[in-house]
Amino acid sequence: MVVVVGAGPTGLALACGLALAGVSVRIVDKAERPSTASRALGIQPRGSEVLDRLGALEGLPERSVRVAEFVTHVNGKCLMRLKVGAHAALVDRPVLVNSQAEVEAQLLRRLRAVGVEVEWGREFIDADQDAESVTVQLDDGAVRARWLVGCDGAHSRVRGSAGIGFPGAPVVDGFFLADVRASLPFPRDVVSAWLHRKGMLGVFPLPGDCVWRLVASAPADGEDIGSDRVSRALRLAVQEHAGIQPPERWTDLWTSTFRIQRRLATRYRSRRVLLAGDAAHVHSPFGGQGMNTGLGDAENLAWKLALVASGRAHSRLLDTYESERRPVAREVVASTSGVTRLAVADNMVVRAVRDRALVPLLRLPTAQRLLWEKSSQLRISYRNGPLGDRWSRLGIGVGLRAGDRVPDLTCLREDGSRTRLHGELGHRWAIVAPAAVAPTFAAIARRHLGADTAVAAVSETGGRRTVMLVRPDAHLGWAGTTPAALDHWLTHALGSGGGLR
Repeated sequence: MVVVVGAGPTGLALACGLALAGVSVRIVDKAERPSTASRALGIQPRGSEVLDRLGALEGLPERSVRVAEFVTHVNGKCLMRLKVGAHAALVDRPVLVNSQAEVEAQLLRRLRAVGVEVEWGREFIDADQDAESVTVQLDDGAVRARWLVGCDGAHSRVRGSAGIGFPGAPVVDGFFLADVRASLPFPRDVVSAWLHRKGMLGVFPLPGDCVWRLVASAPADGEDIGSDRVSRALRLAVQEHAGIQPPERWTDLWTSTFRIQRRLATRYRSRRVLLAGDAAHVHSPFGGQGMNTGLGDAENLAWKLALVASGRAHSRLLDTYESERRPVAREVVASTSGVTRLAVADNMVVRAVRDRALVPLLRLPTAQRLLWEKSSQLRISYRNGPLGDRWSRLGIGVGLRAGDRVPDLTCLREDGSRTRLHGELGHRWAIVAPAAVAPTFAAIARRHLGADTAVAAVSETGGRRTVMLVRPDAHLGWAGTTPAALDHWLTHALGSGGGLR
């Protein structure tokens, strides 16, 4: 059994992935009920893919705001318009804006559908582990499990109990934040930002009638901060930065303050204890990467933990979780910190470089394409990790190497019905091969991975002879042409041959 602590997006996605794979899982949270606070907003294309593979995306795009454009004003002048998905053929899903609470509700429904209920009002206290299990001490008793995963946020008790460091530092001073209902004269498909030497203002459209998320720089004056002050400061920011008189009808739905930190766990695993999401990394919300990075952690860990828990892989496979996901978080921490410093720069030289060089550069089509592909997280690759190109150096005709994300190809199931590759994944692996050889390669995969864990997807690419083994997270595991080579890779990748480095 696996115990997951924390029922945010990361913990819920992990529990869904494990349950779909047939692993016994319990998920606990100290809160008495699901949160209704919106908190994180942006669902990048990669996040949508993860939710889709878990069966938790249904209906969410229709209830979300689809962002068409990001507009940046500097000192009151519009200097840059970034069209979502502009010139980026890789990105075939929109950027969605919806509350974290709505994403959690989607995952909760999916989790219930696979027979797992969150155990609310159960607080994690400590954990003690030995060679075979981990004893999880909750406030109302102990639970014995094979594995414990901390998805309990930036102040993770699981991380603390495992003795894992969380070094880092503040990035900038604080921000005011609020979700408001007000008739503001901004487009409902545009995210707008105003950068000024006195601070910044961000305006995000939210689902609902005249609902907006406002974010503004908070003065570092040490004064006590209450909801009334947050509301007054945001009204003033709208007036000063956007040049708009705040309407009289203005309802605060939720207010908060936060200070941006950048922190990264020194490791993601301590024997039978693992970390994911904000328990492993925290960074600036600028760029909308946080919730999506946590969902990526959950998907990567779920299939690996499922194989280990079922006895089909050596526990060394879990070390590849950190090897693949920690570099992703490290890059996200660095890039979002850099963007934040530029956005709220108080140094005249830095502001001049931003306004006169970087902003004009981002108007170029090539720069916009690279920016959207990067922020979508669809460019993430694990080719340099222990499951990457070390074992597969054969080209497959589409520029992919082992560890790269495989596009959502059109395929045929074994019964001849048409399907999409990503629709066959979730908790399963897929063999993508010509019809004549697909059964042979699928049989080898099923012998290693389980009869119901590997599916054959017949390629419609014509005469290509190369066979692909695609991981449950849509990354290329192996590519080759001989059954013996696939058998060799699976033996080493799953650890039975001692091949994991």
